[in-house]
Amino acid sequence: MKTYQHIFFDLDHTLWDFDKNAEETLNELYLTYKLSDLGLNSCDLFIETYTANNHQLWADYHLGKITKETLRETRFRKTFLDLGLSPDLIPHKFEDDYLSICPTKTNLFPQTHETLSYLQDKYHLHLISNGFKESTEYKIKNTNLGPYFKNIVISEVVGVNKPDKAIFQYATDKAGAMANESLMIGDSIEADIRGAINFGMDAIYFNPNFIQPPTDVKRHINHLHELLTIL
Repeated sequence: MKTYQHIFFDLDHTLWDFDKNAEETLNELYLTYKLSDLGLNSCDLFIETYTANNHQLWADYHLGKITKETLRETRFRKTFLDLGLSPDLIPHKFEDDYLSICPTKTNLFPQTHETLSYLQDKYHLHLISNGFKESTEYKIKNTNLGPYFKNIVISEVVGVNKPDKAIFQYATDKAGAMANESLMIGDSIEADIRGAINFGMDAIYFNPNFIQPPTDVKRHINHLHELLTIL
């Protein structure tokens, strides 16, 4: 494999296990809000519906099709409506409570710390996240990920999202890195992988769900610890 000096990681769905942390949070809120009393009798179906809606909205946000406010206003409202809840019964503080609880969760993908510790001794590590500033900072602090990274770039702060070349330019400039000596690792084919490749940076697709990658994705891993043998 090519020799790199700088490795850029995504955070959500790559290091921080977004779906697992969201599931824990939603199980708690399902009970807190007594959603079964509102006719939502399956917490699993509620989580499944939310997850599908949230993933689609985040995909739209990555591409600049919707704003942060639209994402947050839509994901739970759409979930409740999809499950047949009357609009006047939708709990209006649900999103606020979710935002308060979820970033405090600390589930990471297996061997995250071990992998980063190993790589930190060999490369300059950096983070590029399309997450929102406050929640991203909470996640990094609560999971002790901060010390691994020389630079943490958050799209909301920069004002542009992956896959836009501008955020990769900003991140490499901040790191003092060249694109051809850098590697991006992330879970989003559009935002992380194609975004990096279009910028001129190599990329590895993190694929924990064993999805068949499209033909333009040349390298992928299913577990973070695979990086120990290839880097």
